[in-house]
Amino acid sequence: MAEISPLRRRMIEDMTVRNLSPATQQSYLHAVSKFSRYFGHSPDRLGLEDVRAFQVHLASTGISWASLNQIVCALRFFYGVTLGCETIPERIAYARKPRKLPSVLSADEVVRFLERSRASNRVSRSRPPMPQGCACRK
Repeated sequence: MAEISPLRRRMIEDMTVRNLSPATQQSYLHAVSKFSRYFGHSPDRLGLEDVRAFQVHLASTGISWASLNQIVCALRFFYGVTLGCETIPERIAYARKPRKLPSVLSADEVVRFLERSRASNRVSRSRPPMPQGCACRK
């Protein structure tokens, strides 16, 4: 089995002490190692500008906002807890959840909708109205 670096061991210990779940630990370790591999340097030698460049790279690949935020959480943990940096973690920005615009009906779709609602109103007028609160009971 390969020897674990002291930095990785420290991060694992920090996560264990804080009772992070095994899945979260694996995710954080994977994110930090991905960050490190991207630049080809140990992550403790990389700074805020490198984190920003990595975020830009990830965003350009079309990564989901949730996955990007998971990586941000891992890097914030690494810099804030494992390395003990006070200023870097708060400056690593989270991704915002994209807002999706509602679909807008075309003019033809609006006309068809209104025609159907008029037709259903004609049918419902032929039935006698049921008073509110009337329900079939056994």
